[in-house]
Amino acid sequence: MIILLTNDDGVHSEGILTLRKYLLKKHDVCIISPERERTCVAHAITLHKPLRIKEIAGGIYSTNGTPADCVYLGIKVVLKRAPHLIISGINKGPNMGQDVNYSGTVAAAKEGAFMGIPSMAVSLCARDNFRFDDAAKNVERIMEKISDTGASDNTFFNVNIPNLPLKQVKGFMVTRLGKRIYNDMVVERVDPRGGAYYWIGGNGENYEHIRGTDFYAIEKGYVSITPMDLDMTAMRSIKKYREHFRNGI
Repeated sequence: MIILLTNDDGVHSEGILTLRKYLLKKHDVCIISPERERTCVAHAITLHKPLRIKEIAGGIYSTNGTPADCVYLGIKVVLKRAPHLIISGINKGPNMGQDVNYSGTVAAAKEGAFMGIPSMAVSLCARDNFRFDDAAKNVERIMEKISDTGASDNTFFNVNIPNLPLKQVKGFMVTRLGKRIYNDMVVERVDPRGGAYYWIGGNGENYEHIRGTDFYAIEKGYVSITPMDLDMTAMRSIKKYREHFRNGI
């Protein structure tokens, strides 16, 4: 199988290099990743400046672009053909709930789905002491099933793995996105010249404890597999708003 790997943590990230090590035993693997960390760039693509590709080692390339750029360039320039599977990760930290809207990791898998290729984003749910070897073994266990699903239904997959020894992982759970509870905040500082600057973000460790969500699966020690759809139409609301606008403006 020909596999294209990318991420948003950068080409030298331990997660992607560990995954490559395991996959190379049975597959042809090519890495193309951002030359530096590009966390939270979502599905940005680069249109107004040139993109460059640098070969770091055999089968490992970096670019000055975003994760979505990497997928596009990987297929069109580096491989010059569609791979059988695209894997974005292994990300340092979770991508669950509404965080997927910010994630460059998830966006890279989405870009692969745009191009009709089976794709998955993989994240390891930890803040430190990452068990990337165990996570990579979990990826090996599920990638064949995901590859077999194809991409004809515009679906890609968001996979989150608990930071546990392989034998302690209870199994796989197909989930929906949960809801993180953000402690939104803006921190204002003043630079030496008297100008204000700001840090945004905040602690987002809390979440709604609802059965069937990605957060629930990780909490219970399962790998979370969330099917994601390229069609962002709110299908459950179509009928309601058709009635609402039936008489025109």
